Amino acid sequence: MKIIHTADIHLGSKLQSRFPKSVADSRREEVRSTFKRLVQYASENGIKIILLSGDVFDSDHPFKKDKEFFYSVVKSNPDVNFIYLRGNHDIDGEQPDEIIENLKTFSDGWTCYDFGNVTVSGIEMTAKNATSLYSSLNLSRERINIVMLHGQTGDTCGKDKINLKKLANKNIDYLALGHIHKPQSGVLDERGEYAYSGCIEGRGFDETGIHGFELIDITDGKLTHKFVPFSERAILEFDVCVTGAKDAYSAYLKIKEKINLSKRDIYRINMTGELSYDVEELAPDVEKFLSSDCMYASVKDKTRRTINIDDFMHDLSLKGEFVRTVYSDNELSEDEKLKIITCGLRALGGGDIEL
Repeated sequence: MKIIHTADIHLGSKLQSRFPKSVADSRREEVRSTFKRLVQYASENGIKIILLSGDVFDSDHPFKKDKEFFYSVVKSNPDVNFIYLRGNHDIDGEQPDEIIENLKTFSDGWTCYDFGNVTVSGIEMTAKNATSLYSSLNLSRERINIVMLHGQTGDTCGKDKINLKKLANKNIDYLALGHIHKPQSGVLDERGEYAYSGCIEGRGFDETGIHGFELIDITDGKLTHKFVPFSERAILEFDVCVTGAKDAYSAYLKIKEKINLSKRDIYRINMTGELSYDVEELAPDVEKFLSSDCMYASVKDKTRRTINIDDFMHDLSLKGEFVRTVYSDNELSEDEKLKIITCGLRALGGGDIEL
């Protein structure tokens, strides 16, 4: 028996605070498309169970088209059982208007579903059951037990907080978690393991890396699992030293030299290193140059501007007088002096300044 564990799909997430509108619109559709592909993957590979460990929707009141999309996909695949545990984003969401036989849900009390020798148990965490749910979980030692929860693991109990120590030695073989958007796993006890599948598509630069789902395999009474990369594209972040760049294009070439860019992926580039004070703001133009090499790039200028003060100490020009005046002000820190001198020299040179 094979089972897919996924979570945190966040259908309906606006994304416009993370990307320009055109990119946000495209990514929103790709989240839907990837979920549809995941279900198709299950159908084509004879996988009869998909565990949805919370936050299928981005809010308790999802858009009509997102509700219709999700429930349509479920109904169109009657051979696949969708085991849907609501998370903190969709815990108070509306239920479907009709009974869907292959959609299994949970409540604020433990609910169990049996599939052969496998039992899938889950509970929707609330402020009232956050402490008592551990003592009320009773699982048969003879069965293969999968438990679904949505929250952050730790050493305390509370709403959306999962105390792993209190789940140890409960006959759990696999703890299918949701809430954390990057895949991770670990040992629960001598018998079982826990895993966050992460989200199937990264939705911003706080969700970088490869995304996908966990594939559970139960053979001869033994449960194993592995992460399967599945996202339409990756969101990647790199720090690139552009020391010595004279302009945006030379900085762009340094980035191209360091990173093998893919037209499919999305990038956050943090430019680091040291540049001369007279180099103009690079990020906007570097972003434009990168636009033909990838789906989208966000560039952050984290370089440090440098000035050789000695070059101006005996300069009889207005620039020299300005630098000497600022540099001799003992009430200013070295960083403040550098920023003031940088802006002043750019202004005196007819360049653009940033305040």
